Amino acid sequence: MTDTHGAARSGQLTVDHTAVDDIRVITLRGEIDHTVKNVLSTALLPDGGATPQRTVLDLSGVTFMDSSGINVLVAAHQAVSDAQGWLRIAGAQGSVLRVLHLVGLDEVIPCHPGVEQALTV
Repeated sequence: MTDTHGAARSGQLTVDHTAVDDIRVITLRGEIDHTVKNVLSTALLPDGGATPQRTVLDLSGVTFMDSSGINVLVAAHQAVSDAQGWLRIAGAQGSVLRVLHLVGLDEVIPCHPGVEQALTV
């Protein structure tokens, strides 16, 4: 199943949802800032639904992330952990990986070079 929420202008965030062996894979493309934090939050933590147990977040197509994205990731990690599940990050590159490292989130949420590695750990 693929559910795409896209935006017309360059840099905006698009979200694709798929599943691999009961693991949700959320693929993001574009920029994560305060203007899209609700889109990201809804993708990770669906309103009214059960918190997904296992999620891989593919950030390979994300070119920018500010503190808004970090805050959503922390909240999603906490919710998934409370549900006895896990959240893994895959494919973060360049400035996004640097932000994850600077705030220490890469020590809280496991980061992997790609989706395949995140799925098989």
